[in-house]
Amino acid sequence: MTDKIKQIISASIQTKQEILNDDAFIKKTENAVNTIVHAFKNGNKVLFCGNGGSAADAQHLAAEFSGRFYKDRKALPAEALHCNTSYLTAVANDYNYNVIYARLIEGIAVEGDVLFGLSTSGNSTNILKAFEVAKEKKVLTIGLTGATGGKIKDACDFLFNVPSTDTPRIQESHIMIGHIICELVEEKLFAD
Repeated sequence: MTDKIKQIISASIQTKQEILNDDAFIKKTENAVNTIVHAFKNGNKVLFCGNGGSAADAQHLAAEFSGRFYKDRKALPAEALHCNTSYLTAVANDYNYNVIYARLIEGIAVEGDVLFGLSTSGNSTNILKAFEVAKEKKVLTIGLTGATGGKIKDACDFLFNVPSTDTPRIQESHIMIGHIICELVEEKLFAD
C-alpha cells in the first residue's frame, strides 16, 4: 500500500510539474487574473458551475472570493450556481438537467460578468449550454477541464486544460489553479 500512496502523490506532482513548465498556461493564468480584477473593479460578479466533485470545487472557489482568501477585506460578488436546490430540482424536473445553469445565466448574468465552468471531461452539456448563453450576454467564460478540453475548449474564452486524463489529478489541479487565481486577484484588488 505504501508504494500505491507514493504513486498517487507522484502522479499529482507530475501533473502540476507539467503545468509549471507550460509558459503559455502560466501566461493564460495571468491574463485570467487581470480579466477578473477588471470585472470586479467594474462592479461585475464571478459565477461558478460544475457537477459532482467539480460542483464542490466551484463552491469552494466562489467562497474564496465572497469570503476571503488571505486578507480581511470586503466580500467580492461570487457565487456557485448549484447552491439553490429548490431551483435545481424544479428546473431539472420541469425542463431538463442540461439547462440548469443556462437558465440562471439568462436570469442573473450581465455583460462583463465572468463564468467559470469546471468539467474534468470538458463535455458537460449543462456547462456548454451555460457558456452558449454567456456568450450571447457578453459574459466572459473560463473552462477548467482535463487534457483534451472536450467540447468546452471551443466554447470558452480561457481554457485551462489540465494535462491529465485522471479525474482526481485533474480536480486537484483545478483547485490549485483556482487558488492561484483567487490569491492573485485578491492581492491586486486589495494591495496595501
